[in-house]
Amino acid sequence: MSRKKNSLTVADVAREANVSKATAARVLGGYGVASEGTRTAVLEAAARLGYQPNELARSMSTGRSGLIGVVVGDIENAFFSLAVRGISDAARAEGVNVVIANSSEKLAQERDMVSVLLRQRVSGLIVSPTDDSDVAHLADAIAAGTPVVTLDRWVPGLGADGICGDDYAAASTVVRRLLKAGHRRIAYLTAVDPSNAKIGELADIPISAERERVRGFAEAMRQDGVRDPLSLVRCGATDQASTGHIVEQLLSDNSAFTAMLASDSLVGAHVFHALSERGRSVPEDVSVVSWFDADWTRLTSPPVSVVDQPTYLFGQHAARRLIARINGMASAPERTVIPTPFIARGSISAPPQPR
Repeated sequence: MSRKKNSLTVADVAREANVSKATAARVLGGYGVASEGTRTAVLEAAARLGYQPNELARSMSTGRSGLIGVVVGDIENAFFSLAVRGISDAARAEGVNVVIANSSEKLAQERDMVSVLLRQRVSGLIVSPTDDSDVAHLADAIAAGTPVVTLDRWVPGLGADGICGDDYAAASTVVRRLLKAGHRRIAYLTAVDPSNAKIGELADIPISAERERVRGFAEAMRQDGVRDPLSLVRCGATDQASTGHIVEQLLSDNSAFTAMLASDSLVGAHVFHALSERGRSVPEDVSVVSWFDADWTRLTSPPVSVVDQPTYLFGQHAARRLIARINGMASAPERTVIPTPFIARGSISAPPQPR
């Protein structure tokens, strides 16, 4: 056949495979039922002809593009980068392609990115919601027939599956470990809500994963006799400068903090650097624990104790669940909690003796 590859149609493949156009369309589109022999004949015919599917035409006829859209908070964050790799690998294994967008943890940008992806007729969405209390755009997508899976966050009542870590248990474990080492002045640093220096109540935290971590931290501290554990939480650790300012305040407090727990690996790196800049040694002066086993945590001296988040696995689970929903899985949406174990390294010791 002398026709150009980009002008080949499903009808051409059907003729080459000696099947009907409808059968060829089902096989090439990945929907409906066809015998293994028929499927092989159609795919081999397509390969011989060099047929490439017209994704735009397919999306117009089926209402779906065969793509899944992914919106994450910050693709530069190693947590999200590894999760996206897990999503991409799992999706590719199922013959599904992925379109990735970044929300920068800003709700307006998240809404815009979801809208863009829906206009591209993605078959489903994986989203890390920026604000659990404002997810109307996701609810609208679900109501319109586009399945949604939330990554690292869980929104009860949304009608979406969620893949997340056991953040509450992990935070409790870390606090108990620090208390056992003798620490009583333990601070929790997070990048969320930079408009406020402190959190008044758990409802002030817009992200479920962060809320669960703070809840685990606060309850473990309260069990040790701390009356107002939320006063130990510091928000707005969004970059090195802001984190350095927070660390400076914590060190100059009348009863200086002797342990710091970072809500993610970027905050953890900023904390470690800020302590070094101020001449404080880890763990002799301040013990440090970070969420996520990023590469840098194993390269510092000492290596940093972490809550290990298997984020590649998060991504794989999210992609597989979304593809199952796209393919008609009809069970009720559920939250899948993946264990996040504590890894003890060299960054925890007994607090220094008062000078």
